[in-house]
Amino acid sequence: MDAADAVAGGFAAEDTRLMTKVARLYHEQGIRQPEIARRLNISQPRVSRLLKKAVASGIVRTTVVAPRGVFADLEDEIERRYGLTEVVVADTGGEDDEFVITPALGAAAAFYLETTLTGGERIGVSSWSSTLLATVDSMRPRSSHECESVVQVLGGLGQPSAQARATHLVGRLVQMTGAQATYLPAPGVVTSDATRRALLREDSIAQAIDAFPNLTVLLAGIGSLLPSPLLRASGNAVSAEDEDLLRSAGAVGDVCMRYFDAEGQPVRSHFDKRILGIEAADLLHIPRRIGVAGGRRKHEAIRAALLGGWINTLVTDSATAAYLREAAR
Repeated sequence: MDAADAVAGGFAAEDTRLMTKVARLYHEQGIRQPEIARRLNISQPRVSRLLKKAVASGIVRTTVVAPRGVFADLEDEIERRYGLTEVVVADTGGEDDEFVITPALGAAAAFYLETTLTGGERIGVSSWSSTLLATVDSMRPRSSHECESVVQVLGGLGQPSAQARATHLVGRLVQMTGAQATYLPAPGVVTSDATRRALLREDSIAQAIDAFPNLTVLLAGIGSLLPSPLLRASGNAVSAEDEDLLRSAGAVGDVCMRYFDAEGQPVRSHFDKRILGIEAADLLHIPRRIGVAGGRRKHEAIRAALLGGWINTLVTDSATAAYLREAAR
């Protein structure tokens, strides 16, 4: 080594020593950059350059440690395995009973919406479900308009009291976001295709249908073929005969009453022609499709909805997320 190399090596070692010292003062002792510059008699821009170089050279490595109740690794793994845009896992203490976990799912979905609605969105909302009601009831009113419109994409299901819940769902979301409401004032399931086609000619219904192709966000529950006791008690519109028909066709679940099999493929039947709501093609065209669902009863339906691309953003509970991770292996 000649004299020039020795001098260069000395400067390099000194630079590394100074870089390490600056990094420790900043990251370990929490000293601000101006104070570091004063202590070491160097300029603040040089402090900034040394900190950036410390990161680039591997002297400083950033590690994010998720606190208890945050499931960042699990969320990332499910996103990767199912090709989802985003997964939000609510901490439910390992519970998987849907009646127990519904408030946690609603709170998690409400926070997700509050932080991701940036303005101008046109939101489609499916008919009422306990998780969606919990979501909108957990939201806080915003001072600015978070979205342009909220559109009901599926007619009310069940008895009048259940249809009133669908109206409440849309109205509450409108109230929280400052959007304009478009209701679908019709039953979600009618007796025949002829009845459905007749209702589609009504101006108030046609207005909602015409809005479907322009939606940018869908907020929906994920249903299993076997409805919850709550939905049964409300006058669930899917009869036992219809359930048998769908089951024989291989259906395991639905999004907005559009049924799919265990691999997420659409199940075609005469039942489709009696649904007054968004068609599967329009549903799948919506850029952001948010499903809020959890609980053991819905495990197979949620997995199928992910496989079929019916939703691309999922809000669920930790036990269901663990099931989805294992089911993807």
